[in-house]
Amino acid sequence: MLINVLKVEYPANIDKVNPSITVKWPLKEKTIVGWGGDTVEVNLPHSIWGSERWAYDLVMEPESIGSKNISDYGIYDKEVISPVSGTIIAAYDKEEDILPNTEEFLSMEGNHVYIKVDKTGTFLLLNHLKKDSVHVKVGDKVEEGQFIGRVGNTGSTSEPHLHIQHQRQDPTKNICLIFAEGLPLYFKDIDGEKMPQKDSIITPQN
Repeated sequence: MLINVLKVEYPANIDKVNPSITVKWPLKEKTIVGWGGDTVEVNLPHSIWGSERWAYDLVMEPESIGSKNISDYGIYDKEVISPVSGTIIAAYDKEEDILPNTEEFLSMEGNHVYIKVDKTGTFLLLNHLKKDSVHVKVGDKVEEGQFIGRVGNTGSTSEPHLHIQHQRQDPTKNICLIFAEGLPLYFKDIDGEKMPQKDSIITPQN
C-alpha cells in the first residue's frame, strides 16, 4: 500500500525478469495506448502493482469524451484476437456492460478471456470484454490471430477499453489476482516500440 501512496514503480527490473513474451497486437485497427510502458509516468495505474507491472489499457478514437453512451467510444464492440497460441483456461461474458464513468461494476476484471501460453506456460489476461461476445470456452486451443471476443465496458473501467497483461501464476488458482507476478509483454508487427508507452498510436501490420 505504501507503493500506491508514493506512486513509484513496483521494484522489478525489466531486464532481469523472465520469461517475457512478444505477441501479436490484440486489435485489428489503429489503437491508442491509454496506459503502457515500464515507468509510473506512462503506466501509473499498473506499474505500481506487482501483478500489473507491465499491463496495458488500449483505446481507440473517440475516447475520453465523457459520454454516458458506450457506443460513442471508438473501441466499443471492436474485435479482439488472440495474441498468442495457447489454451483457454477461463472464458466469461455474462456481466452487463456498465455506463462509462461510473463505478457500478460487479467484478474488477469484468468479462474476460485468460490464455495459457504454449511457448512459456505463463498466462495472458484480456479483460473488460462485451457481454455475450466471447467466442471461446475453457479447454479450447486457440491460434495466434483467432477471434476471441469483443471490447466492452465491464468490470472496473471508466470507459470502454481493453486491458491486457502477462503473468506467471494461473489466475484461476490465485486467491487474489494482485498477488500474481506480472511479466514483461512486448508486441510484434506494429509500427512502433515493442513495448509501446502511453499515448502511442499503433497501427497493426496485419
